[in-house]
Amino acid sequence: MTTRVALVGGTGKLGSIIAGVIAATEGFETVAVLGSASDLAELDAADLVVDASTPAVSIDVVRAAIERGKNVLVGTSGWSAERIALVRPMVDAAGTGAVFIPNFSLGSVIGSALAAASAPFFPSIEIVETHRETKVDSPSGTAVRTAELIAAARSEAGPVEAPHVDQRARGQQIASIPVHSLRRPGVVARQETILSGPGESLMIVHDTIDPAAAYAPGIRVALAAARDASGVVVGLDSMIDIGIRMPQPARTAPVADGDASDQAAAATAR
Repeated sequence: MTTRVALVGGTGKLGSIIAGVIAATEGFETVAVLGSASDLAELDAADLVVDASTPAVSIDVVRAAIERGKNVLVGTSGWSAERIALVRPMVDAAGTGAVFIPNFSLGSVIGSALAAASAPFFPSIEIVETHRETKVDSPSGTAVRTAELIAAARSEAGPVEAPHVDQRARGQQIASIPVHSLRRPGVVARQETILSGPGESLMIVHDTIDPAAAYAPGIRVALAAARDASGVVVGLDSMIDIGIRMPQPARTAPVADGDASDQAAAATAR
């Protein structure tokens, strides 16, 4: 049976790549492509919602999909563990599935896994992520996910050593990890995780050179997983065995008061 897909943000960079993968993948068909001015009622025609919009819009797309009893695949950046906690109760109550993918690249997933596996052995860890100047959010979703995995891996070792983090130039702390974001032309996406200890440093670097080629295999895996998902699933590492044990961040309790859309926007802005 063919899975009918509503693609939100289908004309953007990531959305266009996802649209091409859906068109080339047997068993999936795009029945609606939504933009920023589209009525979310167009989701009604689909079996699966794929979100490649913007951080400010994404929470409304996800909530609309859940309310309609649709499974949703989220490729939009900006979904930290804190933000995902806001929608987890809605997903559980609706009996649907929500899959969040910080990065569709297999190389990126392996890089984050290597960083997490190495984290307990180094007291100092920082992340530098670089994207093209048109990326609207920072830090990237990949950097946030990597920092959360590192923190989970260091649950017994404790927070990293990060002196002078009160100074703005020291970056933004994500799960105690200083994260530095660069936005400049001439680059697609690059992440460096720098782990340091007495007398040595380890640098784990991932470069995205051709997004369409890099993301396509992961998108196919995520589409199949999202179609059949139940509950909240985070990361490609939850769907494929990369041979590296991945610690999972602790579930963050949702904020009880206030509007979820406002809370999510605030979390993304930090």
